[in-house]
Amino acid sequence: MSKKVKVAIIGSGNIGTDLMIKILRHGQYLEMGAMVGIDPASDGLARAQRFGVPTTAEGIDGLLAMENVDDIKIVFDATSAGAHKRHNEMLQDRGINVIDLTPAAIGPYVIPSINMDEHLDAPNINMVTCGGQATIPMAPKPPSPW
Repeated sequence: MSKKVKVAIIGSGNIGTDLMIKILRHGQYLEMGAMVGIDPASDGLARAQRFGVPTTAEGIDGLLAMENVDDIKIVFDATSAGAHKRHNEMLQDRGINVIDLTPAAIGPYVIPSINMDEHLDAPNINMVTCGGQATIPMAPKPPSPW
């Protein structure tokens, strides 16, 4: 893969901001296309602006109105389960893949080290929980009943 995939993060709180920083510092395959929030005074949006990331404080509507929205291929949703349902519908209508970091559980549960290959074509995947992501890959495989 020679070109990085542009992504957006909806949710400028701690989870979204931490993810943005990780993508900016270590993103071999991902590039920040937008940071989206609803509080114009949020620290996450201010940090994104300092890093030169396009921002909007107008939520999903602001993202979909951004000039570069057609370049964004994946959106990480770090908001709430209720908001995610609306976000997912709007993003799916635009053909944008969604990685759900909320408890909404619309798409299949994915633990990258366990079953990522099974869901590469899913338009929405659910990342279980941070605890699940951290511990499931270390859990011993149960013995086969056969």
